Amino acid sequence: MELVAPKKSLEKLLARCQGVADKKSTMPVLANVLLSASGDLLTISATDLQLTVSGSIDAEVKRAGTVALPARDVHERVKAMPDGPIKIAVTNGSATTLQAVGSARRYTVHGLPGSDFPTLPELGADAPTIELSVATLQKLVKRTIFSISTDETRPHLNSALFECRAARGTNPGTVRMVTTDGHRLSKMELPLEGLAAETTMLIPHKAMQELRKLFDDVVEHRDTTMVAIAQTGPNAFFRLGGVRFSVKLIDAQFPPYEQVIPSASERHVTAGRTALMDALKAVSLAASDRTYGVKLAIAPNALRISSESPESGNGFDEIPVDYEGPELSVGFNAQYLQHVLGAMDIEDEVTIGLSGELDPAVLRPAGEQGREFVAVVMPMRI
Repeated sequence: MELVAPKKSLEKLLARCQGVADKKSTMPVLANVLLSASGDLLTISATDLQLTVSGSIDAEVKRAGTVALPARDVHERVKAMPDGPIKIAVTNGSATTLQAVGSARRYTVHGLPGSDFPTLPELGADAPTIELSVATLQKLVKRTIFSISTDETRPHLNSALFECRAARGTNPGTVRMVTTDGHRLSKMELPLEGLAAETTMLIPHKAMQELRKLFDDVVEHRDTTMVAIAQTGPNAFFRLGGVRFSVKLIDAQFPPYEQVIPSASERHVTAGRTALMDALKAVSLAASDRTYGVKLAIAPNALRISSESPESGNGFDEIPVDYEGPELSVGFNAQYLQHVLGAMDIEDEVTIGLSGELDPAVLRPAGEQGREFVAVVMPMRI
């Protein structure tokens, strides 16, 4: 295999792929990226057998072929090259030379035959496709990823529920993402005109992390505005411009989330999001390192936040709020509340629905966007 490709495109694609390469696997080949050259394209792929990412860049291919190279090593060496074209040549089996065109700088990387790389999942030719904007998916992921369980032994919670529902009559279609770890739940739902196809997927946590990075990167560089989503068998496929991402979906039953979201709350408190987040952060410094427990005491026009810890002492703060009603005190994990407020990063105010000291808190953005996002945080005894 021999080709010449621009450093900028090569480095960018290698950076996107190396996050999926599995450096801890018992299969050494999974720590590699697969380089495939043919026609006038270089395709780079990485997989951990659950996630796969690949992309293609323009290249001057002098001799077609494939080779698997250590993901981190090849990325670091390409990054260290001067700007300009880079020549990649495979000689002596799988030994690969990287050389900056017009420069003396070069590296030799010991790889593996491309035939040793696992077969990558392929999208069926007749699979129905849904197209959504990158901005829409980025918003869904950002608003819900924080409440996915990190317990991999509970796959139904270690994943995000992604649903698309087609338009019905005068009602627009709906795209929705829901996550929960058993202590908190978040749901983001957006109406979409013209949505004709439907799908339901359970996307694992690691895939959500990679998709978030991919969406953020695509938006930052304005590479594309749309994502094509399709499914073949147990795999979902996301195509963003020249980048293709596939994931093996979770085969499990997501909890009945609608039953967890209270239909109504007896009391509603409206507070400044930044002020509340700052007060929670400050008071939680004196909370238990194990539970991060704080007490929220609501009174007319005031929200008092306090914490007590035998090791750390006490903490207290008070912020003005919009509330008229009877007083109520409820305990919560401060970090859970902070994560919700952090996800609502464009709103100025948040509305908190409370009923009793053993009832969950329902948090929404104040105003119209309260219809799109809702988070539920379970209380704790303090």
